[in-house]
Amino acid sequence: MIIDTHAQLYTRKFIEQVKAGKITGLEKMGYASFFKGIVFDTIEDMDRARVDKSIVVAVDAETTRGFRVSNELVAEAVRLYPDRLIGFAGVDPHKGKIAVDELDYAVNELGLVGLKIIPHLIDLCPNDPLMYPVLDKVAELDIPVLFHTGTHFHTGCKLGFNRPEYIDDLAVDFPTVTFIMAHFGYPWFYEAMAVVQKNDNVYFNIAGWSPRYIPEPVVKHMNSLLSKKVLFGSDHPLLSRKKIIDEIRELSLKESTLDDLFEHNAFRMLSRGQKNFRE
Repeated sequence: MIIDTHAQLYTRKFIEQVKAGKITGLEKMGYASFFKGIVFDTIEDMDRARVDKSIVVAVDAETTRGFRVSNELVAEAVRLYPDRLIGFAGVDPHKGKIAVDELDYAVNELGLVGLKIIPHLIDLCPNDPLMYPVLDKVAELDIPVLFHTGTHFHTGCKLGFNRPEYIDDLAVDFPTVTFIMAHFGYPWFYEAMAVVQKNDNVYFNIAGWSPRYIPEPVVKHMNSLLSKKVLFGSDHPLLSRKKIIDEIRELSLKESTLDDLFEHNAFRMLSRGQKNFRE
């Protein structure tokens, strides 16, 4: 089985904003060509790559960027493809109790099973006090939380919010919560690997990267010390899953590492206190 732990569901409005230049940066990477304007084309991409399941994420950065991919949209996608998609919620910590209540609703009413936060879009470090009421609710709901870490291509957003060291604070303060650091924290990947190695409750994914460009120290950690902590992710539609998987198989990873990367680690991550996820 292959499980993608990180993919997007871009709306038509988002695509239109990218094409109109209102959301800038992604076009510099040539990503705009992947935006077909079809929310559910991720299933076709999964089929081409023989990916069995994929996490799809909501995003809420309304107070700072006026941007949101709603929890309802993600829940509807999961409802249409319940055997293929797993939904993570998105809430904006700036909204205070509204965000906490929205997360409760997204999990208990909509059936989403995790949370996604993008610090540079909401102008908050992960360990900012505004984040803690949301993380208290995460701990209560017993769900994992996925944080964007490292570089990004959103013009006008500051990189410093995404330092991996902030996740160490959260891992210590919320020892029962599972944290995933997206994009292995580049360019601070040594820092990210140290946080993952130190904390049993922290994983990392390789989403959004063409594997041939993953730094060699990260590949070495994937294949040795952190083989039980690395997760496959695509960040589709930014990259096709087939391209990523083909390149992963060229990295000379051990078969046991590939098994952990594609399947076993995702099940461990999702089932760690996770009542709602079923194989």
